[in-house]
Amino acid sequence: MAKDKKYNYPNKLSIGRFLLDAEGVRRNPIPYHQKYFDKFGDSFSIKIGKSKHIILSRDNEIAQHILLKNQKNYHKSKFQSVYLSKYLGKGLLTVDGDFWLKQRRLIQPAFHKQKMNQLVDNMNQTIVSELDGLITEKQVDLFPVMSQLAFNVVAKSLFQLSISEEKLDRIKFIIEEVQNFLIKEIRLPHKAWWFSLTGQVKKHEKLAEENNSIIKEIIDIRTSSKEEYNDLLNMLLETRYEDTGEPMSISQLIDEIKILFIAGHETTANALTFTVYLLGKYPEVQQKVLDEIISIESQTDNIIEQLQKMTYTNAVLNEAMRLYPPAWITDRQNVEDDTLANYNIKKGTLIGVSFYELHRNPKYWENPNEFDPERFLGEQKKISMQYFYPFGAGPRMCIGAGFAIYEMCLTIAHIVKKYEIKSSSKEIKFNPLITLKPVEVEVLFFKR
Repeated sequence: MAKDKKYNYPNKLSIGRFLLDAEGVRRNPIPYHQKYFDKFGDSFSIKIGKSKHIILSRDNEIAQHILLKNQKNYHKSKFQSVYLSKYLGKGLLTVDGDFWLKQRRLIQPAFHKQKMNQLVDNMNQTIVSELDGLITEKQVDLFPVMSQLAFNVVAKSLFQLSISEEKLDRIKFIIEEVQNFLIKEIRLPHKAWWFSLTGQVKKHEKLAEENNSIIKEIIDIRTSSKEEYNDLLNMLLETRYEDTGEPMSISQLIDEIKILFIAGHETTANALTFTVYLLGKYPEVQQKVLDEIISIESQTDNIIEQLQKMTYTNAVLNEAMRLYPPAWITDRQNVEDDTLANYNIKKGTLIGVSFYELHRNPKYWENPNEFDPERFLGEQKKISMQYFYPFGAGPRMCIGAGFAIYEMCLTIAHIVKKYEIKSSSKEIKFNPLITLKPVEVEVLFFKR
C-alpha cells in the first residue's frame, strides 16, 4: 500500500460509469469526452484493475510534456504500434525508439522545403485536373471529392506518372477496406474471436499483402528504369543511412510508402472538407480569400512565391484545423515513472491527449467554438500557435506537414478562384475514427 501512495492521478471517472457509457463511446467518443471534461476538469483518469491507469487530457502542459519536454520517456501505445502495424507495417507512424529515429533521419531530407518545392508543379497540375469536373449548382457530398483529390495528389507526387489508374484505384480500395476493418477491431475487441473465426482477419491480411505486391511491382519497374523522375519515390530510393551508407530495404520502403499514402491522404481530405464547408458558411471569409488570391496572382506567376504570400488563406486553413483537427487525438505510454503536471504517474500509464478538446479549451481560446481566422494573423498568431497541434508536436510531428499545407492552400486557391461556394448542410457532422472523418458535409459550387 505504501508503494501505491506515491502515485496520484487526476479526478477519476468510475469504471462503472465508463462501462455504462462504453457502447456510446465506441460509436462517438467526443460528446462523452466533453461531458467528462466539464465534470472533472482538464484531465481525468480511469483505473483499470488494481494498478493500471488511463488518463485523458485537454491540458496544454500535459501535451507539451509528453510530446516535447520529456518525449523520450513516452512511446506510442499498443493501439498504434501493434494494431496499426499489423496491416500498415513498420513505418514512421507505427515504430518507436532507435529504429524510429534512424528512419526519421533517413526520410527527413526527402521532405525538406527545397525538395517539396520541386514537387509543386506536379501537385498543382493534379489539383487543377481533379477540380476541373466539379459538379455545379447541385448539392455535392464534399468528402469523397476531396478524398479522391488528396489521394491522387499523394499518388502522383509519390509515383509521378509511373502507375496505371487501375492500380491506383486498387491501392485506394485496399487502404479503405483495411482501415475500416482496423477500426472495427479496435472498437470491438470483444469480437476478436469472431473476426478470426469468420476469416475476416485473414481476408484483410491478404488484402494488405496484395497492396505490398502492387507497390513492390512499381518499385521494381522504377529501379530497372533508366528514366529520370522527380517524385517522392525517387527521393526515397536515393536516401542512404548515415552509419552504413546503405539504402532502405525494399520491404521497409514499401512500409514507408503505405504510411505516406494513409497519413498524406485522409487527413488532408478531412481538413479540406471542413475548410471548404466553412468558406461556404462564411461568405465574407471566402471573399477575403478570393481577394488575396487575385492580389497575389497579379504580383507573381511563380507558384512557390504565391504560396509564401497566402497569409490569410493559411489563417483560414489553420482555424478550420483548430475546430476540426484531422488527427483529433494522440496517445502515449510512459516507459518510466514520471511527474506529469502535478501528478506522479506509474510507468505504463496510457495518456491520451484530445487535440479536439484542447483546441476548444476556453482556458486557451476566446469564444472557442467560433470560426475566426484572425486568431492566426499578426501578433495573435504567436499566442495561438502555443496551443495548436494540427500535425502533432515535437520530434514526431508529421513529416509531411509542409507538403500538406502546400496542397491544401493550392486546392483552396483554385476552388475559390473558379467557384463560389455555398454550404447546404446546416451543421458539420463527423465520425471520430483514427482521423476526424467528415460525414454528409454538403456544399454547392457555382461557377464565377
